[in-house]
Amino acid sequence: MAEAYLVDAVRTPVGRRGGGLAGAHPADLGAHVIRALLARTGADPLAVDDVVFGCVDTLGPQAGDIARTAWLAAGLPEAVPGVTVDRQCGSSQQAVHFAAQAVLSGTADLVVAGGVQTMSMIPIAAAMLAGQPYGFADPFSGSDGWRARYGEQEISQFRAADLIAAKWGIGRPEMEEYALASHQRAIVAARVGHFAAEIVPYREVVADECPRPDTSLAKMAALPPLREGGLITAALSSQIADAAAALLVASDRAVRARTAPAGPNPPPVRARRRPGADAHRADRGDRARDGPGRDDAGPA
Repeated sequence: MAEAYLVDAVRTPVGRRGGGLAGAHPADLGAHVIRALLARTGADPLAVDDVVFGCVDTLGPQAGDIARTAWLAAGLPEAVPGVTVDRQCGSSQQAVHFAAQAVLSGTADLVVAGGVQTMSMIPIAAAMLAGQPYGFADPFSGSDGWRARYGEQEISQFRAADLIAAKWGIGRPEMEEYALASHQRAIVAARVGHFAAEIVPYREVVADECPRPDTSLAKMAALPPLREGGLITAALSSQIADAAAALLVASDRAVRARTAPAGPNPPPVRARRRPGADAHRADRGDRARDGPGRDDAGPA
């Protein structure tokens, strides 16, 4: 039976809105984690079959297939394709699923999967409103089928969260206790170094900015709900943040090709080379010929 292996995973720190990553171009954030991933694993860039990234609101700097843009911004071979996935909040997770499915099917041996989002630059739900200059108030208005099924109901994550809470009988105090525990656990995990192996600092940003050490149940209880009559508040919602992550998904064949134990200079993860790769390498010069070594892999 075929297997798909997660060889390694890296991410930037998660920056808060307007924080240390607010001015970083999403292509550069994506390129940063891709370079770090290839440097850590020793993977041959020309053996990568695809780059699959998740991203929501693919507008402005996130438009035009950010997966491929990030790969190219990293200085990596043009012969490797990329595709961007939008499954809303599950986009990057879906990118990993698609990468694993490609490996499990035997159509790929090495796939870089992950995602990038700069919510400081492109506000949440910006894509939902992007059609307004063209006469479309939102993605749903004007659809006879949608209106016949849902009418003029509010469509939002906040309403969806309230519906879930109502269905399962989850009260606001219970949610606030869980949210507070989440912050506390994240702070402790960072303090003891649980995230150290996965974070690749970006410029001066070296740690997650979103956990709030000064929050409390009293502060959460004082916040107004996001919807009239609802339960969800800002404290119970995912934060507006900026970050990128990348994972290397490999087949059994690619993993077995790594014959020596990992060390300071691990042997490269190799698989089938792309058709025409040799010609491409000759055209691209030394950087494409040698791949991203530790000396030119960028800040990691």
